Amino acid sequence: MFTGIIETLGEVTALNVEESNLHIDVKSNITSQLKIDQSVSHNGVCLTVVAINEDVYTVTAINETLQKTNISSLKVGDIVNLERAMKLGARLDGHIVQGHVDQTAICEEILKQNGSWIYTFKYNEDLKNLTIEKGSITVNGTSLTVVNSLKNKFSVAIIPYTYQNTVFKTLKTGTIVNLEFDVIGKYVKRLTEVY
Repeated sequence: MFTGIIETLGEVTALNVEESNLHIDVKSNITSQLKIDQSVSHNGVCLTVVAINEDVYTVTAINETLQKTNISSLKVGDIVNLERAMKLGARLDGHIVQGHVDQTAICEEILKQNGSWIYTFKYNEDLKNLTIEKGSITVNGTSLTVVNSLKNKFSVAIIPYTYQNTVFKTLKTGTIVNLEFDVIGKYVKRLTEVY
């Protein structure tokens, strides 16, 4: 489980395909603190550390992950948001994040606003995911508050700290991002469908 508060950034240093799997090497300033079999969120995708070599560690994405997230579009040199799993008993500064991406979205618009930014994302409504005004959403692993909830579109406001310390500074119109919708909202939605 994660909080959506990005701990640091990592750089993709190598990508190796093995059958339907993708092995991803990531250089990071937290590598020395990792261990084999540890879960780390990469742009909101929970992946397991399978190897460590000095300041580079390796994770593996299986075919299902590659089909449902933006991990398959990574290139050497790309920067990713990183967060280690939360510690039991620690503060929950963001919201409950599982690291299980629900779907991807496209960055439709970026508006600079006197010291902050408004990012608008559009997602496929066929999966029937939803946002609510002032509710939580995870974009590329970052816990954010929805500021404009529409049928298959929403916006988030990005403060300078988040802009500088996450991949938001690298996003452009047309960039594909990972979305994880609020887990509590997903359970409520499911319960209402049953009744």
